[in-house]
Amino acid sequence: MKAIVQTGPEEVEVQERKKPRPKPNEVLVEVHSAGLCGSDAHAYKYDGGYEWIPIPRIMGHEYSGRVVGVGANVERFVVDQKVIEEPIHDCGECFQCKNGQENVCQNFSITGMHTDGAYTEYIAVDQRHLHVVPRGVSLREAAITEPASIAARAVFDRSVTTPGDNVLVEGPGPIGVLTAVIADSLGANVVVSGLKRDASYRLPLLEEQGIDTVNVQKRDLAEVTEKRTSDIGFDVVFDATGHRSGVEKGVEHVRKGGQVVMIGIPNQSSDVFLAPVVRGEIDVNTSYGSKWRNFEQALRLMESGAIDIDAIIDTAYDIEDPERAFRAFFDSETCKPVFTFVDD
Repeated sequence: MKAIVQTGPEEVEVQERKKPRPKPNEVLVEVHSAGLCGSDAHAYKYDGGYEWIPIPRIMGHEYSGRVVGVGANVERFVVDQKVIEEPIHDCGECFQCKNGQENVCQNFSITGMHTDGAYTEYIAVDQRHLHVVPRGVSLREAAITEPASIAARAVFDRSVTTPGDNVLVEGPGPIGVLTAVIADSLGANVVVSGLKRDASYRLPLLEEQGIDTVNVQKRDLAEVTEKRTSDIGFDVVFDATGHRSGVEKGVEHVRKGGQVVMIGIPNQSSDVFLAPVVRGEIDVNTSYGSKWRNFEQALRLMESGAIDIDAIIDTAYDIEDPERAFRAFFDSETCKPVFTFVDD
C-alpha cells in the first residue's frame, strides 16, 4: 500500500508499505481522506518539541475512512461503516483521566507521531478510538472532524461565547477558521484578524462565508475594535496564532470583564503586562485538544449544515507530491489541505 513517510526534517516521500492486519480489538479502515494540520507542519519541520518523533514515520492523524475488516473481539463496528478516529489516545488510568480530564492525559499517544498514522491507504485502529460518521456527512468532510472538535471545545466548553457577543479570532489557520465558523454558527458577531500573507487565500475564504476579516498589516486593529464594539472591546478573543504576541494582543482588545481563550500553542515565552488583566478582571483561559463529546458535536454541526466544511477543505494536492501541500500550507496559499486516497 502507498504511504506518505517522513524520512527526515522537511523530507517526505511516498513509499510502499505492508497492509496491516487488525488485532482482536482493532478495526481495519480504508483511508478515504486525510488532512494536514499545524502539528503535522511542525512535525514535518522537526521544530522544537517534535524531535522525539521516531523517523521514519507515516504521518497524519486527522482522517476519515470506511471499515473493511474487524478483529475477532470487535462488536461495535461492521464492514462498510464510515468512521473517523480520535487520534490522541488517553491512557484511562492517570489522575487526569480518572478526573474527567482525559484531553490532558499524562500518558497520551498520538496517531502519526507515537505510532504510524493515516497518510496511507489502510490503518488498523482500536475500536474504542473510533466514531461513526453520520449518513449526511461525506467522508471528504469528515476528514477534518478532529480539528473541528478542537474548535468546538474552545467555543462551547472553554469560552463564555453567547449569541450576539462580539468575538475576535486571531489567526486564520485551520483552527482559527473553524473556531470562527463555529462561533458564527452560534450567532456571535465574529471578526478574524490575519496578516498580509493571509490576504490572498485565508481571509477571502472567511469573507466568502460571511465572516468579517482584517489584515492587521494594512489596518489598525485598535480602529476595528473601536468601530465594532463602540470602543468597549470584544467580549471574547480566541488566540489561534500560536505566536507569543497573540495573548498580548488579545488582552489589549478584549473588554473589561471579557475573556481571552488561548488555543494556539506559543513556542516562545510571552511578556504579558498583568496589571490591566487584574484590574479589568479579564478571564484568560486555555483550550487544549478535545473530548469524545466534542467529536460528536463537530459531526452534528456538519450533518446539520451549521458549518460549511466543504468550503474550507482543499483537495488540490496529490499524494504523489506531498511536499507541495506542506509548502502551500507554510506560505498561507491554502488553509486545510486534504489528501485523497480513494476516488469517489
